[in-house]
Amino acid sequence: MDRPHQALLGALAGGTEQDWLECAQALVLRRDPAATLAVLDGALAAYPESREIRLALAGILLESGDSARAESLLRALLADDPDQAAATLLLARLLKQQGRMHAAATVVRALFRHGAHDAELVIRAVELLDDCGRKRDAAALCEGEIAAGSTDPRLHAYAGMLLSQIGEFELARTRQQFVLNKSPLAPEWHVPLGLTGLQRYTDGTHPDFAMFQACLQRPDLSEAARASLLFALGKAHDDLGNYEQAARHLREANAIVHAAARWPRKQWRRSIEERISRRLPSGQLDAPDDWTPVFVVGMPRSGTTLLAELLARHPDVCQRGELPWLPTVAEQIANGRDDYRVRLERAAAAYAVQLRQDDSNARWFIDKQPHNFLHVDLILKLFPNARIIHCQRNARDNALSLWMQSFQTGTQDFAYDFADIGAAIQGSRRLMKHWLARYPASICTVRYEQLTTDPAACLDALAAWLELPAHDLLDAPADAGSIISTASLWQARQPIHTRSVRRWTHYAVHVPELLQLPDD
Repeated sequence: MDRPHQALLGALAGGTEQDWLECAQALVLRRDPAATLAVLDGALAAYPESREIRLALAGILLESGDSARAESLLRALLADDPDQAAATLLLARLLKQQGRMHAAATVVRALFRHGAHDAELVIRAVELLDDCGRKRDAAALCEGEIAAGSTDPRLHAYAGMLLSQIGEFELARTRQQFVLNKSPLAPEWHVPLGLTGLQRYTDGTHPDFAMFQACLQRPDLSEAARASLLFALGKAHDDLGNYEQAARHLREANAIVHAAARWPRKQWRRSIEERISRRLPSGQLDAPDDWTPVFVVGMPRSGTTLLAELLARHPDVCQRGELPWLPTVAEQIANGRDDYRVRLERAAAAYAVQLRQDDSNARWFIDKQPHNFLHVDLILKLFPNARIIHCQRNARDNALSLWMQSFQTGTQDFAYDFADIGAAIQGSRRLMKHWLARYPASICTVRYEQLTTDPAACLDALAAWLELPAHDLLDAPADAGSIISTASLWQARQPIHTRSVRRWTHYAVHVPELLQLPDD
């Protein structure tokens, strides 16, 4: 131990438990992790039964990378007191970092095994489970609190969102209707828009239409909530075939969002050209011999969700949804200072635990984050056996579908202006053409139009390319654990149809900007 640390421990010798904790807190504020760890180790020696000291030490150990000792401390704490919320959530975050999502969910569920709980604590737990991809567990937690008598609109709103994503649409509507009836914030939470994603409207007298219009008349409505309601009305009128009205609402909605979220079109084009011209350092890792990563990429709204859901019907395939990890991994590799291969190995291991996790014996694992097409060269450095499925759709249909959606802020900011959409589509196609020329054996392009008009032939060819064991993907039941968090949460669960093929023709007269895009 360093002499300054020894002197500090000597000064604290004989001090109270609070003295040790206050000293550790001061060192945290000074950003001195080594000294903080030394003090907390000394505190634990002095007060081995202190829950506060053990919890603080576990937090510092986790930050310093000693996750094994942190986990041991936290599990011992929970063995003494299973109702310790802080220890539970810290342990769950530790397990999440390691890709042990099932274990994290098990720990959180144990905390809420009976009775009602503070709504703030429940929401923190729900958000953690949601981040872990354990949406069924998160929904069950909400439902347990509602059954125990909770009338907090936030819990009902979370329940509605989560139930929608796991396909329980009727109960989701019940929860969202409760929020509409009980909270003036329902439009700000985009609850009306959520309702439109639960069904296909067939009757213009449906009460949702009146509700949308009534919400629009509220004087306290934010611009974001107004745009959300207009997107909802656009979708509802599109369901009815009222294309002129749908276009009018959608144009107003897109104008609102576009004014608030400008997309850097020039920066996008530069990034595409940079990727085309760059050459990563030589060398790649060995391919894993017991599993295959599958990346479903392409423009959003090009069929990525539908295709991933169909493939996930195979018993050897696990679909993880749209993982956020690859851009982080790419940045860590680019900015690292140690040996390039070491960086690759570290990144591959970190990504693999998030993709494989601890709840599946599958051999093919799907990450369907569409924008992973930006990282194809890096993917094949990390996993030479990776299979990359490129989804492509008619540009006009793809553009219209993007323009009709309200996306989470900061995710698809190009989707509210046709010039931006056109640039995004053009850039993605240019880059994918480059990747296909460089890595032809690793990439397979699937056309949305073929997938919907002849799904059997399309899926058979794709399964053969992936080297999947024979399995009837069309007649197989959908994965019971299927989670869909994208705008396709309802559509992707319906029978395959061709209604969206050449859909743009219904809108051409009302949205002439579509004609500026290629009809391919």
